[in-house]
Parts: sequence; C-alpha cells; structure tokens
Amino acid sequence: MNNRMILYILGKVLRVTGILMLLPTYVAAHFREGCLWALLGTALGMMLLGTLLAWKKPAVSTIYAREGFLIVALAWIGISLGGALPFWLSGEIPSYIDAFFETVSGFTTTGSSILTDVEAMSRGLLFWRSFTHWIGGMGVLVFVMAIMPLAGNRSMHILRAESPGPDVGKLVPKMRSNAMILYGIYIAFTVIEAILLLLGGMPLFDSLVTTFGTVGTGGFSNRALSIAAYDSAYIDGVVTVFMILCGVNFNLYYLLLMGRFKQVLKSEELRWYLGIILLSALIITIDILPLYGNFGTSFRYAIFQVASIDSTTGYATADYNLWPELSKALLVLLMLLGSCAGSTAGGMKTSRFILAVKGVRREIKHMLHSRSVSTITLEGKTVREETITSVYLFLLFYFAILCGTTLLISVDGMDFTTNLTASLTTISNIGPGMNVVGPAGNFAGYSWFSKLLLSFNMLLGRLEIFPLVMLFTPTIWKK
Repeated sequence: MNNRMILYILGKVLRVTGILMLLPTYVAAHFREGCLWALLGTALGMMLLGTLLAWKKPAVSTIYAREGFLIVALAWIGISLGGALPFWLSGEIPSYIDAFFETVSGFTTTGSSILTDVEAMSRGLLFWRSFTHWIGGMGVLVFVMAIMPLAGNRSMHILRAESPGPDVGKLVPKMRSNAMILYGIYIAFTVIEAILLLLGGMPLFDSLVTTFGTVGTGGFSNRALSIAAYDSAYIDGVVTVFMILCGVNFNLYYLLLMGRFKQVLKSEELRWYLGIILLSALIITIDILPLYGNFGTSFRYAIFQVASIDSTTGYATADYNLWPELSKALLVLLMLLGSCAGSTAGGMKTSRFILAVKGVRREIKHMLHSRSVSTITLEGKTVREETITSVYLFLLFYFAILCGTTLLISVDGMDFTTNLTASLTTISNIGPGMNVVGPAGNFAGYSWFSKLLLSFNMLLGRLEIFPLVMLFTPTIWKK
C-alpha cells in the first residue's frame, strides 16, 4: 500500500476544493453577507491542509487498483467533511450532521435536502450548495486530473473507481488529456445552458445555480418551488433538454466532435435511454391528462418529471405526489434505472439494465439448450464475463443496501413509501422521493442516525458501492 502517495493525492484534492470555494466566497463578498468569513476560513484551511499533505511528491509514485479505490473513497469523504463547515460555521445550518447531509447531497449530485426554507439562506452559501453539484458531477478527481498530473499512467485506476458505469474506457491514450476532453465538454454545456436561461429572463444568479444543478444532474435550486417558481415553458424546455443531454454518456459527445456520427447512432444504450424517456413521458401524459385538461400542458409536465427522475437530477415543476398511482409507480421504477454510464447521472445505469436483461435471456436459453454457448454483446462489442459478473454483484449489493436502509430508517416512524423512496432516491442520487420526502417535502424529519445513514447511501450510490465498501475490508489495508 503506497500510503504516502494516497496522502499526496488527497492533499491535491483538498487544495483544489479549497481554491474552488473561493468562487462562492467572492459571491458572499459581492453581496456583503456574513457567511463570507465561514467560506473564506474553510477555503484557506482546506488549501493549507492540502498543501501540507502534497508538499512533496513521494519518491515512489506508483499506485495500483486498491490505492485507486481508497483514494477515491477517502477524497469524497474528505471534501464532504470540509465542504460542510461553511454551512455550520455560519450558523445557517446549526447542526453539523445536517450540514454534512446537505454537502454530501451536493457533491454526490443527489439533491436531497434538509432545508425547510431554502430562500432564507444567504446567496453565498446557496451558490456553494449548488456549485458542489458542478464539482461532483463529472468527478472531483477527474477535475483534479484535468488540471494537474496525479499518478502518470496509473491514473486509470482512479478514473475507473470514480467514473460511473460497468466498464470504463479511454477516449485518448493519455489520462490527463482524457480528463481535459471530458471537462471541456462539461464546461461547454455549462456555458450554453446558462446563456439560454439568461435569454429566457432568468436572473444571472438563478441561471448559474440552475445550470450547476442541471449539468451536474444534482437538482438543488435557490427557489422553494424549484423550477416551477419560474412558471415558464421556455425555461422548462431548456432545463429538460439539458437534463436529458447530461444523462448521455459524455464519450458520445467526443465521437460527435470527431465526426463519427454513425457510431453514435449505433449506441445501444443511447437508444434504450431515449426510448425509455419518450415512452414513459407518453404514458404519464395520457395518465395525467384529466388533471391538466390538454395534451400540450400534460406532456410539458410529464416530460420534465420523467427527464428529471431518469437523469437523476431531481428538479420539479409539479408535485407528482398528487398524480395518479400509475404515474407515481412509473417514476419510482425510473428511480431504479438511472441514465447512461459515463454521464453525470446516478442510478444503476441503463447499460447495467441491458446487460442484466441479456444475461437472464442467455441463462434461459442455456437451460433449454444446455450445450449452447453464447456471448453477450453491447455496443457491438463482446462483453467480458468479468463485467457480467460485476453487474450481477452490483445489483445484489444495490438491492441489499436498499432493503437494509429502508429497514433501519423505519425506526423514525415514517410511512413505508417515504422510507423506501428515501432510501431509493439517495442511493440512486436523485433527490426527492415520495410522500414526506417528495418534491414539496424534505428530509428534515429524520433522526441524526438516519441522516448519516442516508448520507452514506448517497456516497455509495455516487461511487457505485465498491470503493466505499473496500474501506471496511481489512485485507485492502494490508501490505
């Protein structure tokens, strides 16, 4: 175990996070808010600690898979612990556990909240709250990798541990160039959406906060009514389009830039993803038609909520708790599914769903024809058996954690639907669930124990379970 290299990379992550915190510090200074000193003090503290840890690069800089997993897990816990300090030190969130929950929800792009009056918060902290979505969306270590070298050709272990999906591929041979390409596309989406929202009449501050939540598929808003507060079909449309776009594998955008259009159109996961969104939106549109009176309005609300849930963003333009049971059931199923691998979204991922379906189909075929030998393909390539096994293992862990969390938080006395969807929406990094934790509610009613458990759920979901589970595996710490 290369402990010194682990601390060195953690130091770089903390230092970069502290530097990024200077942006909301500037916002607080611009509006002359009291949270300025909490933000500035935390930023300087994280930069100082990071500088001390990364003062000198170790002579042996080689890392392997287990170091990669540990670096990612510890980095996400570290930035969440530090990122919560401004909320707590400013007194705007008096409980540190609540501040930690809110920060983990931000970095993991979940969007679940304990705030009961979001519009009462200072703009500096609201900016930091949503900016954590943007930082965490593409990946904290991917961002650090894009601006500075970390571990040479061994950085693939870090990317594999942090990037969502059953398998990770490189766009170009060099990992730093790979990270720079991904963040270049990410920044382009951020700029374009912010401009489009400004053209729709949204204030600059609101457009930035909304954009951070959309491209990071997080969902934090500075308005109590979320996107519904603007009551604009244009804004709904812009946000809907970008939620869908950011749920797509970012590697496909690189292929588009390279002019490889046929390869993009042949993407099996993309076709499933867009097909599921369209079909779900049409079903819900018909189901809620009596509530809204015409097809256009019904489709506007249906497609927004479907895109929001399936991309795991969590914005809302309607309280779907009031919708018919069919629509609510379909939205819960979409919470399980999530978007594409290689996107900023959460959930189990469409590619895993496809592989699981194909795996079951292969097993049924093998039962009927015991001597048959068949392989599973995805995107025109044969999928390795290790990948299929990892998909089954992921799904086993996913549902075990979902059931266990639902059972443990039930001691707080909430109803079953609330507890189930609270567990589901946190491990899938979506945000709102149903009933008490629905789009018009929050997680404030849960106990400190449940909030910590749900925070752990969010980290498990964002890091796709295994990096965090490995922290508690004794063998990984042995030399």
